[in-house]
Amino acid sequence: MKIIFFSGTGNSKYVAERIARVVGADQSDIIDAGRGMKTDSPAIMTDPDVVVCTPVYAWRMPEVLEDWIRSSNFNAVRRIWYVMTCGDQIGGADKYNARLSKDLGCQHMGTAEIIMPENYIAMFNAPFEEESRKIIAAAKGAIDKAGWLIALGEPIPPAHQALVWKIGSTVFNPAFKALFIKDKAFVAGEDCTGCGLCVEKCPLNNISLVGGKPAWGGNCTHCMACICYCPEEAIEYGTASKGKFRYSLERVMGE
Repeated sequence: MKIIFFSGTGNSKYVAERIARVVGADQSDIIDAGRGMKTDSPAIMTDPDVVVCTPVYAWRMPEVLEDWIRSSNFNAVRRIWYVMTCGDQIGGADKYNARLSKDLGCQHMGTAEIIMPENYIAMFNAPFEEESRKIIAAAKGAIDKAGWLIALGEPIPPAHQALVWKIGSTVFNPAFKALFIKDKAFVAGEDCTGCGLCVEKCPLNNISLVGGKPAWGGNCTHCMACICYCPEEAIEYGTASKGKFRYSLERVMGE
């Protein structure tokens, strides 16, 4: 079994690693799609069963991840499960996951919804350390349940979603991507030391150091890795992020 994950600030990576322990997968079976995006070398899937662990961006899989999956060789894959992390709910994401599975010629095995700490500080507030740890602890049961179903080869039953949020996956998602997913508002202030961690953490290789300061290249998916991992909290997203807690799973879990 292969487990693919895409993660900005650690939530989906954590889920992928926990799923791997439940199903008995080896570390070598866990594929970091973000690293694959950097190297432009799509993974070749040689196992008939694949699990995709991904955050939800505006109630759907990040477009960059879907594009990466579609460009990869899934000819040997027969079944796909999806495990999606979100701060609230996944909306109608399962419908689009099912469409992706069909397009790949694979059996769609359902989508698990895992509530994890919010990280999208370009619009919302991230919970502080203590609250984040509570949310992560509460998520373990849902992650393990999904893992058990996957290990047994069973489908994941659909989570109940209000109609308005299902519609949001269809109507709001394209508008959100067109209007909001831009990197022009990111800026590094005077506290920036030019350490380059934002360059290292960006899964799209979209950041470079220019004159000792980060510069964004216009190919951004709003994963919040650059702003949330900055050790000096020197990066802001316009005024929207000012004063907000910078969430990363490693930070709140002390890893």
